[in-house]
Amino acid sequence: MIPEIRISDFNYDLPDDRIAKYPLEQRDASKLLEYKGGNLTEHTFRDIPSLIPGNAVMVFNDTRVVPARLHFQRETGAHIEIFCLEPVQPAEYNMIFATTESCRWKCIVGNVKRWKSDILGLYNPENSPEVSALDLKAQLVERDGEVSVVEFSWQSGQPFSRVLEICGTVPIPPYLNRESEAVDSERYQTLYAKYRGSVAAPTAGLHFTESELGAIREKGVDMETVCLHVGAGTFLPVKSDLISGHRMHREPFVVKKSLIRELASSGRPVVAVGTTSVRTLESLYYIGASCLENGYPDDVSQWAPYEREYGYSTEEALSAIVSYLDEKGEDELKCGTRIIIVPGFRFRITDALVTNFHQPQSTLLLLISAFVDGDWRKIYDYALSHGFRFLSYGDSSILFGKRFSIGI
Repeated sequence: MIPEIRISDFNYDLPDDRIAKYPLEQRDASKLLEYKGGNLTEHTFRDIPSLIPGNAVMVFNDTRVVPARLHFQRETGAHIEIFCLEPVQPAEYNMIFATTESCRWKCIVGNVKRWKSDILGLYNPENSPEVSALDLKAQLVERDGEVSVVEFSWQSGQPFSRVLEICGTVPIPPYLNRESEAVDSERYQTLYAKYRGSVAAPTAGLHFTESELGAIREKGVDMETVCLHVGAGTFLPVKSDLISGHRMHREPFVVKKSLIRELASSGRPVVAVGTTSVRTLESLYYIGASCLENGYPDDVSQWAPYEREYGYSTEEALSAIVSYLDEKGEDELKCGTRIIIVPGFRFRITDALVTNFHQPQSTLLLLISAFVDGDWRKIYDYALSHGFRFLSYGDSSILFGKRFSIGI
């Protein structure tokens, strides 16, 4: 049954001066709020290795943010901002980044109503010779609500990944109310970012330095990665009064078979770094159910966890994915998810979560509420009254779920 949840119940007053507009000079100098067994304790992020159980599996999202925001100009002088979301032709990220002449993307286009059928040239106010040599053009192919399909074409034989590096800017969140700056190219990216495709950073990972990663590894923690490419949905506000009226966008992900096998059988506590890792991990159960019922993995729909009861154990569901991959001779699961995690959701894999402090009335705040059994306001009231910085460049928290409160 689809939950009827009023988004207004997840509002709080977030003063503008509590939003971190820039990162701290040192990644791991941020504050860290621990929530465990209903209790709150304050740390710095450098303490996080001591808070992770030595027998845990820790899962990071190694997606890489691409400079996906491009600025074009019509012959009339009007500026058109194009925000690349998802590849269309070619449809695979690795293939589209390797193309050398043209490609098509799903995009969000600013001022789209002012863009008719003309072909746009890139806005190049500084007359950069490198930018001019590319002669990057954009043509509107079709519009579908908020999303448009745009065809890009260019000269010089450079791959599209290089075109974005030369012409694009880092798509920092709109609530920062500023343009991208040089600092964002480095700091709006995790140290372990690897696979290009995200238009937003998995911001929980921005705090980690090699020092914390090394100390966690030395404890014997099993450090694993998934790759979910974060879409523009992370920026879209909930406009409906009820969460049932909100539409989640599809996000593609990849998970190694070896990790799925370990999750199915090890019984070790799982610490997810970021809500994107949580959404990936929790989607696996429903993909496993698809393997059991249909014989193949399928994308997870937004309301799949709520529409009916599932009688499979987590081990059964995950083992079904492993069996499918074994049969196909594949080492990775490639799938997609639109899953939304709201109060009432049953967490089957994630035991603890490292995450930042999220916007009022957002789907991410609903996920936090679901994970801490509705205790989100206690956590956020503490953070607001104790000088914590909020949102993407803000401070961090580590939240422990029920299993830890009973001493697992």
